[in-house]
Amino acid sequence: MEIEVFNETEEDLSKDIMELKDFLYKVAKDEKLDNIIYNVIIIDNDRIQKINKEYRGKDMPTDVITFALEDDKTFNRTDIRVLGDIYISIDKVRSQALEYGHSFKRELYFLSIHGFLHLLGYDHMKEEEEKVMFKKQEEVLLRYGIER
Repeated sequence: MEIEVFNETEEDLSKDIMELKDFLYKVAKDEKLDNIIYNVIIIDNDRIQKINKEYRGKDMPTDVITFALEDDKTFNRTDIRVLGDIYISIDKVRSQALEYGHSFKRELYFLSIHGFLHLLGYDHMKEEEEKVMFKKQEEVLLRYGIER
């Protein structure tokens, strides 16, 4: 298993990143996903807006964007699942934590799990899918005491 968390901002997030990485490893282990590789990249609103515009045609910042390699059927390995990348806006983490009235940590972990589930194939385009995905997100967060 290999999970990397990269900070591509000017902020010192070393402690947050170390704790997030430990959390993500525990989640993957508990989910019995010991053969996965993926990255979490922390960026700012300007950078995520550029990515959102280029890949989704939406010229505005968003909180999280995932690029799932398993969606690409030409990329196939049987021994290791190379899941892809999760981009998270640190600016959105802060503003949404304030907006929703919970901690920075809770928002960062929520967006990380949200992105991770997307990499695993979960989606929320339809109401039924949304219920399944959002229930799973909450279950994971509650299992580790990450509450609102």
